[in-house]
Amino acid sequence: MERSTRQRHAIRQALNAAGRPLLAPEVLEAARTQVEGLGLATVYRNLKQMVEDEELSLVLLPGENPRYEAADRGHHHHFQCTVCQRVFDVHACPGDLARLAPVGFTVESHELTLYGRCADCAASRAAA
Repeated sequence: MERSTRQRHAIRQALNAAGRPLLAPEVLEAARTQVEGLGLATVYRNLKQMVEDEELSLVLLPGENPRYEAADRGHHHHFQCTVCQRVFDVHACPGDLARLAPVGFTVESHELTLYGRCADCAASRAAA
């Protein structure tokens, strides 16, 4: 049974407000607006429990620390900005990728990450 705490509530709200996967330090920064004195160890402990409770999902990108997002978001992909490193949801999917697998192989799932500049970083570059 989940124990609802001020800290967990603040973490949940931080992730929902962001609307994108967050690193633990980003969660901490956002959640501290509601729970002064919140520490990184507490954030990690709650994130771990929320993943185990299947309330949150991990977003794992090669060479990166895990990011966290609500588990109820359904099938989607991600975009990582190569400038600011933020990760955003991509709600389109290329669909059935089974044709790309070697003959005789069965595709059970897939992940797709796009890389480039987010709107903020693209606008900064254009203004410079």
